[in-house]
Amino acid sequence: MNLIRNFRNWRRYRDTVNELSRLSNRELNDLGITRSEIHGIARGGNR
Repeated sequence: MNLIRNFRNWRRYRDTVNELSRLSNRELNDLGITRSEIHGIARGGNR
């Protein structure tokens, strides 16, 4: 079960990074996110 949960968490992280990375700098700015914050946000951490 732990392996499955870890895989799902990794996949969610990867999908989030990919989606946010596709956005333009303008779109990220509209969301209040900088490009350097993408990985931290995908990890669920605070900015």
